[in-house]
Amino acid sequence: MSCISVSLSSILRNCKPLAAFTHARQTHVQILIHDLSHNVTLQTDLLLAYSRGFLPNARQVFDRMPERNMHSWNIMISAYVQNSLYHDALTVFDQFLNSGMKPDHYSFPPLLKACAGIGDVSLGVMLHGKVVKLGFESYVVVGSSVLDFYSKCGNLKDARMVFESLLFKDSVAWNSMISGFAKAGLHLEALICFRNMLGSKVKMDRMTIPTLLNVCGKLGDVTKGKEIHGQVVKNSVLNNDTAINNSLIDLYSKCGCLYDAKKIFCSMKNLNLVTWTTMISCFGVHGKGDEALNLFEKMKDLGFKPNSVTITAILASCSHSGLINQGKKIFNSIRSSYGFEPSVEHYACLVDLLSRFGCFEEALGLINSMRMVKMVPPASVWGALLAGSLVHRNIEAGEIAAQHLFEMEPKNASNYIALCSIYDSRGMWKDASRVRLRIRRLRLDKTPGCSWISIGGEVHTFYQGNPSFSIDQKTREMLEGIIRAPILVHKDIESSLSL
Repeated sequence: MSCISVSLSSILRNCKPLAAFTHARQTHVQILIHDLSHNVTLQTDLLLAYSRGFLPNARQVFDRMPERNMHSWNIMISAYVQNSLYHDALTVFDQFLNSGMKPDHYSFPPLLKACAGIGDVSLGVMLHGKVVKLGFESYVVVGSSVLDFYSKCGNLKDARMVFESLLFKDSVAWNSMISGFAKAGLHLEALICFRNMLGSKVKMDRMTIPTLLNVCGKLGDVTKGKEIHGQVVKNSVLNNDTAINNSLIDLYSKCGCLYDAKKIFCSMKNLNLVTWTTMISCFGVHGKGDEALNLFEKMKDLGFKPNSVTITAILASCSHSGLINQGKKIFNSIRSSYGFEPSVEHYACLVDLLSRFGCFEEALGLINSMRMVKMVPPASVWGALLAGSLVHRNIEAGEIAAQHLFEMEPKNASNYIALCSIYDSRGMWKDASRVRLRIRRLRLDKTPGCSWISIGGEVHTFYQGNPSFSIDQKTREMLEGIIRAPILVHKDIESSLSL
């Protein structure tokens, strides 16, 4: 390379992020002036500089390159994947294969991420085959990428096989396995995997913790969640991580610990829109609708613009607290104030709010208005109407909602049972019997409600009338003592009165 080429290459490789585009453009002009467009190394450096946030320019350079090396192909594929343009990345990969070149170990991680992003399992499996064929499975980054692909696609069997075959398991591999279990709803397995991770002397990082806190929240295991929180507090980097603090607020909200959630929120230095939305939702599920509205207004005053999820959270908060006028006002201002169309979730929240408080004509009118904007009312909307009908024993609205749900969810026993309960509450025994007969004919089973208790770090789930729940004698005696306690207290009161 000439001195000019070396100098220009150095400029491109050392571009500061804030001035990357300006420096890249200026250097690009110098490349053209000195007729260096044929220099593959210089063109690749230019491509890399543009790929850091200036994709149209990067693609223009890529398409005009007279010769492309392996590095240039990988840069273009990776740039598309980093911007979640997975189909574009795979299109470039097709062109790469047609050029007759073979991928290297840098090619596979972004390609596998693209397959997971669009759910293309067959292509991902094919790429895994190429990894094995080319002997790249021993590369830590490649092996972790294969594991992450199977984990995100829900193929835990193959994910486990890949995980066990890894010679070196770093935090990325453990995180992929933990998140795979969590995504599949195997929450206890996720916690066991985390325990094994710590036993292998691998430290948890900022990617591990939100997943674990989400698992603890879904299990209602606040004790385990507080243990993880304690580890976070000991690490100043983790303790100031916004995503982790958002997850802690969500954990305490799901476990009924409103005070702890508020404490974390008030201590946070860097609040983002997710933080505000999570705290608004937290107030909502605890029936603190006024506090949720106050926080919503404060968030807007500080310059945060609500997105669709934020609006769902505040509408749900209004629903839980019966704030009909406020909920209707927010819903009606979505287009004018926030610049987007109401989503299905927004309609479902308002239908739920109206139905909870017996405004069935208005709720049905709102559902009909969805068709005017070419939106088909989903099961969540009809489910909200049916739930409200059950509370208020409204036969007309209940039957309308139930009939739609029977067509949309023919195997959901809860819808039949809800309609049956409405008939029972109004003494319509023949109609109730007709629904019960339909349930038997369809052979539907309702998933029973359950309770759970954490004993020695292990969560035990048990159902009413189910004798298969196994507990030791000491725990059984304690439970029986708790059950008998009110009776004994009542007898003691009666004895003292008789004296």
